[in-house]
Amino acid sequence: MTTADTASTASTADTAPPTLASPAEPWSPAEFEARLRAVGEEYYHHRHPFNIRMHSGSLSPEELRRWIVNRFHYQRHIPVKDALITAKLPTSDLRRMWLRRIQDHDGAQRGEGGIERWLRLGEAAGVDRETMLRADSALPGVRLAVDGYVNFCRLGSTLEAVAASLTELSAPDLMRTRIDAFERHYPWIESDGLAYFRTRVAQGRRDSREALDLVMDWARTRDDQERAVAALRFKCDVLWSLLDAVERAGRREQG
Repeated sequence: MTTADTASTASTADTAPPTLASPAEPWSPAEFEARLRAVGEEYYHHRHPFNIRMHSGSLSPEELRRWIVNRFHYQRHIPVKDALITAKLPTSDLRRMWLRRIQDHDGAQRGEGGIERWLRLGEAAGVDRETMLRADSALPGVRLAVDGYVNFCRLGSTLEAVAASLTELSAPDLMRTRIDAFERHYPWIESDGLAYFRTRVAQGRRDSREALDLVMDWARTRDDQERAVAALRFKCDVLWSLLDAVERAGRREQG
């Protein structure tokens, strides 16, 4: 081959378009659902050391009250993130379905709903509601984690925002564990204060079933499926970050 032929061959190779890799095949519905559920099994905050200590009865009253106050900052933002998700939904039927979640937490009228039940949990544990309602009661790390989740629901796709809510797949089992732990280890908290946990068992089953159906229907490509799994992992990270902040605050006070 002459020098000219070599140069021509090299020039052709340099200018040839790159070969694009074929997109990955979508996971089967069964595998996709299994991957979503595996995120909850591995990364949901039931495995966090603080929750493990809570459920084993190892928390002091002060530690438990600190968690109740800081978790309330998350609770009060649940209807906010659900309002953002509702605004993204494309049909009246879907918006009506998701609006029920807002009512579950805000209540149909004053004195009802999950936020009110959490305030009553605080009161049963010896925390006045004025303390919980103050914006500065939550730790900076808790506020940062909650802001991150709300902004994720605001800025992310509809699929990602709904997929992030699938921590509800794991919530009913956690609620049952928590009810048993509080009744067994923290009898100084009045039983009526546990109404939030009892209510969320049924609500969590319903909400997770509805959200899972949407995610399974919407995520048809491998890319969408991976985005959904990543969104759920992100939500688990939010819940862990919240508990990290609460646990670190306790260590600082002890040190």
